Amino acid sequence: MIPIRRGILLNALKLFDLVLITGSFLLATGLIRRESGAMLSDFLSIRIKVSDLVLFLVSLALWHIIFSAFGLYESRRMSRRTTDAVDTVKATTVGVVLIGVAALVFRIGTVSLRFLLVFWATTTAVTVIHRVLLRFVLEGIRLRGRNLRTMLIVGTNSRALEFASRIEASSELGYRIIGFVDQEWTALKNFNGFRRLINFSEHQLRFRFKRGHSVVSDFAHLSSFLRDNVVDEIIIALPFASLHPQAARIAMQCEEQGITTRVLPNIFDLKVARARADELEDTSLITNYTGVAESWPVLVKRGLDIVVSAILLVLLAPLLLLVAILIKVTSPGPVLFIQNRVGYNKRRFKVYKFRTMTPGAEHKIKELEHLNEVSGPVFKIKNDPRITPVGKLLRKTSIDELPQLFNVLKGDMSLVGPRPLPERDYAGFNQDWQRRRFSVRPGITCLWQINGRSSIAFDKWMQLDLEYIDRWSLWLDFEILLRTIPAVLKGSGAA
Repeated sequence: MIPIRRGILLNALKLFDLVLITGSFLLATGLIRRESGAMLSDFLSIRIKVSDLVLFLVSLALWHIIFSAFGLYESRRMSRRTTDAVDTVKATTVGVVLIGVAALVFRIGTVSLRFLLVFWATTTAVTVIHRVLLRFVLEGIRLRGRNLRTMLIVGTNSRALEFASRIEASSELGYRIIGFVDQEWTALKNFNGFRRLINFSEHQLRFRFKRGHSVVSDFAHLSSFLRDNVVDEIIIALPFASLHPQAARIAMQCEEQGITTRVLPNIFDLKVARARADELEDTSLITNYTGVAESWPVLVKRGLDIVVSAILLVLLAPLLLLVAILIKVTSPGPVLFIQNRVGYNKRRFKVYKFRTMTPGAEHKIKELEHLNEVSGPVFKIKNDPRITPVGKLLRKTSIDELPQLFNVLKGDMSLVGPRPLPERDYAGFNQDWQRRRFSVRPGITCLWQINGRSSIAFDKWMQLDLEYIDRWSLWLDFEILLRTIPAVLKGSGAA
């Protein structure tokens, strides 16, 4: 879109948002007063204090800042439809929370909890609907051949082709690929199997393929191609390991001519890691992460860990005390078994469990090594002679794990996550792919726990942990917690 037109549309969008928020504010106020029995005439005759008016205007300015902070006024052409709605809900939620805090600080009696809930619901609904409709209109305009942007893709590797396919499959985004940029040998190698027509000219190499696109330039002549053609955006999809100097030079050429440059995030061709954009002051970063990205679901997960573990510790206090007494009177030694375990990113921490074995059991592992019944570095014996009679019952019912709620409360563990392993077991790892399980916080229960536990081979256990990491969501945590209850009652795979 032409910058002047975009500026007009953007300012109109900002103004319309403020109108919607004002309307939602008045609607929420009217609904609350109607519920309290006030007539419309009473509502219209309300005298507005100067302080309230100033606070309202400040709230509007704050609302605009919040929407801007969530990127709602940036170009969202490439964002998903759901992303717009989610970001809008986040922005309205933060705005309503700040209004509630301001109401408490300035003691504004008219801003009640009911008002905030109604205001949040109306504001969120109308703003989300407005943005969905706006996106629908813009996509319709692009499908009719207006508001299009021309794109040039640098590279002809599999990542470049996959990206081009996605762009072509999303015509509502309004991008038109005008060709690829690559060296002749690279094009011949990566477009193997495509029909090729060669047309050499003094400044351009053109290879035409079945898909209707062409390699319109090599690296040496890209600058002249940009001078003579309409190019809105360039996507750099080169392998940085071998072609970093060329990619850097192309980025500088685009900067000189004022052309927007995008870089495909997976510049190292990683198989599992996901990429996101971060900023450190004035420095932009591309972050590749393999665990769970820091986001609001992670904060919710940690909040639930704290709340649920605290509540369970209070509710289960009589049971914990009873078990402690039972252990103390039936066998010599401490009530708790405290052991160093390997946690998040291989941090060491002390895990708490009810003692289920005789004192000094760890020192007898070498004597019993030949009886180990599981594969890999883990040591487990179904009928372990070191387990006390009470300990056998505690293990069967998983009650011995309950003190780990203190680890959850401290932050060393989570309710759900890969089980923390002893240092001895970690020392026996012989494949690096298994160590990715340490990229998240360990947990009391996990997929391994609800799928057979000790009866599962070590490699399968590690695969289940990685499956949890790759599939992670709050819903998956809830599912695992619910499935843990019947698994514990059945004693599935306990040893």
